[in-house]
Amino acid sequence: MDKSSNALNWFEVPTLDIARAKKFYETIFATIMEDMPEMMGMKMTAFPADWGSGKVSGALAQSNSHKPSEDGAVIYLNANPDIQTVLDRVEPAGGKIVMPKTSLGPNGYMAFFIDTEGNKMGLHAQN
Repeated sequence: MDKSSNALNWFEVPTLDIARAKKFYETIFATIMEDMPEMMGMKMTAFPADWGSGKVSGALAQSNSHKPSEDGAVIYLNANPDIQTVLDRVEPAGGKIVMPKTSLGPNGYMAFFIDTEGNKMGLHAQN
């Protein structure tokens, strides 16, 4: 792998109910997500992204082959500028905080939550 490339270039968060998951993530991040064209029976909704910039992005994905799990790979979503603002929206939106804001010293803060689909997700922010 080229040192200038990202180790991660795309992610998919498995969902059972794409509309419910979209509402959850739009609520906790106070953003708008865009539905993508259905491909091979997979429904997808994209996280906001600067397409073509080389930055990592991803989507919610509902299909028969992608199932939510607390035990799968954990990805850390960007909660800048303040992780607590995002965490404060998790439970009212239907999720569950499983690890509160935790200091990483000079590397910022992290937290874990379970989304409405049953996925364990990480958050990272500098504050």
